[in-house]
Amino acid sequence: MLWNKKFILVSSIIVVCFLSACAEKEKLEDGSELINKNQFVFAASGEFKPFSYINDDLTMSGFDIEVGEAIAKEMDLEPVQKRIKFKGIVEGIKTGRADAAVASHTINPQRSKHVSFSTPYYYSGPQIFTRTDSKIKTVQDLEGKEVAVAKGSTYADTASEYTDKVKTYDSDITALKALSSGRHDAVITDFVTGKTAQKEGFKIKPGQLINRSEQAIVLPQNNPKLLKRVNESLEKLREDGTLTQISIEYFGEDITKKPE
Repeated sequence: MLWNKKFILVSSIIVVCFLSACAEKEKLEDGSELINKNQFVFAASGEFKPFSYINDDLTMSGFDIEVGEAIAKEMDLEPVQKRIKFKGIVEGIKTGRADAAVASHTINPQRSKHVSFSTPYYYSGPQIFTRTDSKIKTVQDLEGKEVAVAKGSTYADTASEYTDKVKTYDSDITALKALSSGRHDAVITDFVTGKTAQKEGFKIKPGQLINRSEQAIVLPQNNPKLLKRVNESLEKLREDGTLTQISIEYFGEDITKKPE
């Protein structure tokens, strides 16, 4: 019996030590911490075209991906993509699955309780999208209507302010596809995503732009030195025009400058 207790105790210690080792990060000279010393591991969903989408070789491309790679280069680190479903990204950053998330997260008080945000790297806003034959135009028209949104997005909260019939999808694109094919009455999503889907042939049209939002990079709250490095890198990318260049490449316009 005593041997069994000792065995259980030793086994427990080994498990705890193993888990602790898995959670350890490389501490750099400036005090910042990384999963791997010479790499910037950044998360995105691959579900949010044109911000991030999956290629045939299972790598990701898109506006967010290029911004993440540019930040890594500015910090003299190797960029490493990590794909996590959007609804799980904030939790993934909290638990150390990636150094940061470059995944179009809106800064809001609820998320700020759990993670830190960089300075905004682009400005967006939720917009109503409907089928081309719809009479819905404004948020007042949404009362009693079925509105689809992406899981884990701030748009679910926005939609619930105007209707009690909110349907969720794994991504904004799948929600817009469902709308285009005849399901639901409207979708609330980022105005750039909706416009891009419209250009790609989705049978949808824009309605009211509900408000403006700031999108930022998500980092763990216990890594302030890395937050400082990311913010410094973003400032350089703003100053040298890199952020503007990436934005124009994907959207034909600059969404990285704060709207007046």
